[in-house]
Amino acid sequence: MTPAAPTKLLADRLRRAGEVAAAQDIDLLLVTPGTDLRYLLGAGGASHERLTCLLVPAAGHRAPPALVVPRLEAPGLTGLPLAELDVEIVTWADDEDPYLLVSDLAGGPMRVGVADSMPARHLFGLRDALPGAGQTLAGAVLRELRMRKDAAEIEQLRAAGAAIDRVHARMGEFLQVGRTEAQAGAAIAAAIVEEGHLSAAFVIVGSGPNGASPHHDVSERVIERGDVVVVDIGGPLPGGYHSDCTRTYAVGAQPRAEVRDVHAVLQDAQERAVAAVRPGISAEHVDAAAREPITAAGFGAEFLHRTGHGIGLDVHEEPYIVSGNALPLEPGMAFSVEPGIYLDGRWGARIEDIVVVTDTGCERLNRRPRDLVVL
Repeated sequence: MTPAAPTKLLADRLRRAGEVAAAQDIDLLLVTPGTDLRYLLGAGGASHERLTCLLVPAAGHRAPPALVVPRLEAPGLTGLPLAELDVEIVTWADDEDPYLLVSDLAGGPMRVGVADSMPARHLFGLRDALPGAGQTLAGAVLRELRMRKDAAEIEQLRAAGAAIDRVHARMGEFLQVGRTEAQAGAAIAAAIVEEGHLSAAFVIVGSGPNGASPHHDVSERVIERGDVVVVDIGGPLPGGYHSDCTRTYAVGAQPRAEVRDVHAVLQDAQERAVAAVRPGISAEHVDAAAREPITAAGFGAEFLHRTGHGIGLDVHEEPYIVSGNALPLEPGMAFSVEPGIYLDGRWGARIEDIVVVTDTGCERLNRRPRDLVVL
């Protein structure tokens, strides 16, 4: 297993996690496999029935971080710089109780933060082994770190944006009259891998009335001449960071005047929202910037979802660009800007780019044209 981040960067993340935990009166973070563990240690994989758990003490505690791991899985840690990170490895056999090992390392009652995605079987096992400990979610700590991307993460996101742009540039190969959405989707998924992704995390091909369903996926509907087609695609690069980009296409014929007019409203809304992004502006301000021109054009009820979501090791993570989120934007925050208009039973349209907040505004990571492309 080889970490995606340099050792020095991982050490800094562990240190900062301990500092934020202390500031939030959390004594110990308990992190099972998932994107939080990948962020802190560079370790991939997923949780299984056998407990793997990273213990990160709050700053000021003398104990170093420790990784409790099944003995049979310890060889898979080769390549992780655990010694350099001063992370103690504690292995356990199938006839031992790993939750009691965590309890012994924890050293008594305390307030622990558990990974948001921890499986219930492990959460309950740890609860029983730490009966005096108060429990809260570790997400409140880790999102403070993960929301603000460092230079290495931004470079990964740039590469992901360029890779998915290359797939959208090939859309004429895939969206063809007479093909089903499923056939087009399979070809797009293959292209996502061909253009540098590890896999296709999602492929939405919403043709005609299916484009009015924001999370449609694909179906056996045949793409017809004159269809408006929403294509929302993305996936992880080998380093774990994701792409996510949506464009709307007209297939086989010039779009109707109504389609051109509605898409122009949408394109203007997306441009206004991107232009609003800068440090100090709230997340909800960006949402409002996208929503106002769509509402003014009479389509407010047809904009069905938030304007955006954070992106990184997860496709959807903090910050969320939505009404009610007063979080001020800061340099390094990365998120989508993706307004949509969905005319139920008829057709829909969405335009989505990933942006990163800079010191003075934002950088768009997707560079493909945002016009309604005719194929």
